[in-house]
Amino acid sequence: MDSELLKINKKVLMLGNKNSKSQVLVDMAEKKTRYEKLVHVYHSELYRFAYWLCRDPNIAEDLVQETFLRAWRALDSLLDQKAAKPWLLTILRRENARRFERKQFDYSDVENDTLVDEKSVTLDDEMEQTVIQRQIAKLPDEYREPLLLQVVMGCSGDEIAEILDLNKNTVMTRLYRARNQLKEALSRDDEQLKGASN
Repeated sequence: MDSELLKINKKVLMLGNKNSKSQVLVDMAEKKTRYEKLVHVYHSELYRFAYWLCRDPNIAEDLVQETFLRAWRALDSLLDQKAAKPWLLTILRRENARRFERKQFDYSDVENDTLVDEKSVTLDDEMEQTVIQRQIAKLPDEYREPLLLQVVMGCSGDEIAEILDLNKNTVMTRLYRARNQLKEALSRDDEQLKGASN
């Protein structure tokens, strides 16, 4: 009787082992599909934000790759798919901060490439866009980051607060101040241009 029970237990264990292996394979396939969807949906947005942060296309691509690598490792912690965008943006911001911890950069006075808006058709539009980008780049980080998250990434105040780990009122204040500083800087530039043409 005991030997029969042992045989039955072995069979059950073997079946359970096969089922657990197949379940692991199913879980991995689901994780892979979920991950591929995240990459497909958010890659270009993350790249655009990374480029705004570092102003270098190669570093931006590295940041995005590192972001997705960390996202793959922690994908099981993303319980709400609606929170994917802020989650990825938070990873990207932290990855950008790690970049400064790891490496000291050589600074130069040469301007980096600027983003090119394919929709701009006139030279005036392109010049205006370049002036705006430069003024945004001059804003302090505490104002630039929320503004970029809102304008470039299309994040709401709540999403920005979650990404930056701030109170929503603080975010709204920083957005207000960033817009005002940008408006003042652009007005000064405009007055300087008018003064130079007179």
